[in-house]
Amino acid sequence: MKAKKTLTNWLTERYLLIIRNEENFAEKRFLGFTYAKFFLVSFLLFIVLMGLSLLLTRTLLEEWFDPEYAQMQTNKKLVQLTMELDSLSEEVRRKDQFIALFKGFLTGETDSARIDSFRRGNLSARNFQVNLTPQPIDSQFRKEFEGLAASEEIIDNNAGYSELYEMFFFSPISGLISRKYNSSEGHYGVDVVSRKNEPVMAVANGTVIMSSWTQDAGYVLAIQHDANLISIYKHNAELLKKTGSFVEGGEVVAIIGNTGELTDGPHLHFELWYKGYPVNPEEFVTF
Repeated sequence: MKAKKTLTNWLTERYLLIIRNEENFAEKRFLGFTYAKFFLVSFLLFIVLMGLSLLLTRTLLEEWFDPEYAQMQTNKKLVQLTMELDSLSEEVRRKDQFIALFKGFLTGETDSARIDSFRRGNLSARNFQVNLTPQPIDSQFRKEFEGLAASEEIIDNNAGYSELYEMFFFSPISGLISRKYNSSEGHYGVDVVSRKNEPVMAVANGTVIMSSWTQDAGYVLAIQHDANLISIYKHNAELLKKTGSFVEGGEVVAIIGNTGELTDGPHLHFELWYKGYPVNPEEFVTF
């Protein structure tokens, strides 16, 4: 009597698949297998095909056939652009606040301590307000000051600059002075012509309080030094330091250029401001 096969025997029983030539029945290929191996290979192949199908439906096929795909991608880009716009708006707001504060410092309405406080982030947007509306007494003073541009009491009073004469200044750049300091003409610095791509150096140790772009002066860098002194470098081709960076005297901070509307060729416009007043850089710096 023939023994009945169990499921285990049926799965493990070995078979041989032979491929023969149709004309002469010669063996070409043969393959040994069991049902267990057949089902295992089929299951693995099914898993691979299923995974590949899911991948295609989430990538290529979704892009081709899903009508909402383009809208979803547009919404993602819109959210990203909105976040970037908010960041840029905040950065512009802070820069506008700083520029307003810096203008107030140059006009004597704001002291250097407030600039340092703003740079360290101690002033918040709620209480940081700079009033640039000139008071009657300030307007009168500015009018008198501008009319006294050549006055020895303000401009050429060396005794008032004794603190500056005790300081050592590096030359910001080597070159020829094409235009000298002339406060009566509103030219509060010197124009120095030098070679192309010449590095611009800080005249003394200090902290960068402005590293930005203006329409008139192009790329502008301003450094606050000791003794309420500020050095300004205009028309640069590139700025190498950011606002808040500490620089040492002689350190490269920019590259000479020809940016801005108020320029007629590659040069460095260099200014020195002492206690809110412009001074002649040639009296303290050798070019």
